[in-house]
Amino acid sequence: MSKITKILCGAGLVMAASLSFNTMAADGATLYTAKLCQTCHGAEGKAPIMPLYPKLNGQNKEYLLAQMKDIKSGARNNGMASAMKAMVANVSEEEMAAIADYLSQVK
Repeated sequence: MSKITKILCGAGLVMAASLSFNTMAADGATLYTAKLCQTCHGAEGKAPIMPLYPKLNGQNKEYLLAQMKDIKSGARNNGMASAMKAMVANVSEEEMAAIADYLSQVK
């Protein structure tokens, strides 16, 4: 196998892995479930388990993303933010954006 062929094969594998990750990150519905958001906010963000927890469906995408980022960074620390901080600790900004996009479209 020539050096160029090896480089092209390696680049192809990297691109395939990257596309696979990006597809997963872009699937907000899957991430919403995988990151256990439904545990407190209910299916599709429509039915929180407690009145203190907000309904998330149909909210503005930018608002949802800002709230998740602020909770993760500690900029928001009121209300149930302390419970949410642990939940968003392992959620990337790209995943947050996909989840926010998904929830903003759920009616």
